[in-house]
Amino acid sequence: MTEAAQQSLANGVADSVNGYTPLRALCIALRSRIDAFLQEDLETEKLRNVQAQTRTALNVILEALNRYSLPALSLSYNGGKDCLVLLIIYLAALADHPDLPFKLESIYIVPPHPFPEVNTFVASSSISYHLSLTHFSRESMKAAFADYLKLKPEVKAIFVGTRRTDPHGAKLTHFDPTDGGWPPFMRIHPVIDWHYTEIWEFIRHLEIPYCELYDMGYTSLGGTTDTNPNPALRIGEGRYKPAYELVEDDEERLGRDR
Repeated sequence: MTEAAQQSLANGVADSVNGYTPLRALCIALRSRIDAFLQEDLETEKLRNVQAQTRTALNVILEALNRYSLPALSLSYNGGKDCLVLLIIYLAALADHPDLPFKLESIYIVPPHPFPEVNTFVASSSISYHLSLTHFSRESMKAAFADYLKLKPEVKAIFVGTRRTDPHGAKLTHFDPTDGGWPPFMRIHPVIDWHYTEIWEFIRHLEIPYCELYDMGYTSLGGTTDTNPNPALRIGEGRYKPAYELVEDDEERLGRDR
């Protein structure tokens, strides 16, 4: 990325974080940044893989926009790294959409005992990225989605930031109807095949702001009672390397009790 492109990206992200960019302008700016990233002649195989993953995710989202009207689409957003990457690419894909709303439909299923840092990041980023974020605190995700769809019956499909190595992610595809017993909607998984390191390469290369807990060694975020810094990143008593230094997919959830 050229110095001018880097500065433009930094300015665009800073504007969005401070809430100064209207949705249409934000989508166009992010699409421009992602297009510039996809055109870069990159030296590392890891970043070239991220380029390929980004193209695939964009195509999945564009296919969803072809299948569904925008009011029928929602985004499951909890401020985590995976759904953050999904959100950025979703916004970029909307750059040419003719009928953007004032805010984008979305749901936040609040975990039991949420981290204050996560709630703060969700609140600030939902404003920055123009999300109409409905909060639900329920004992199960199934109950939360059922209540959400009763409230928003026009929603027929929901973007989810699940990846292959997540619980229940192994057999998912880009488009999956919910299982029997769940409220009916289409689950859309644009980042299902991204590896852990690719998520962080995208975030850091494009300089996307993220939740501060990741810099404290947390690699997978749940609630305060079941989430700890990842022991694979421990460098001393109470000290941990940042999340982006973890390499192995199968070590991502070592800090989770479940």
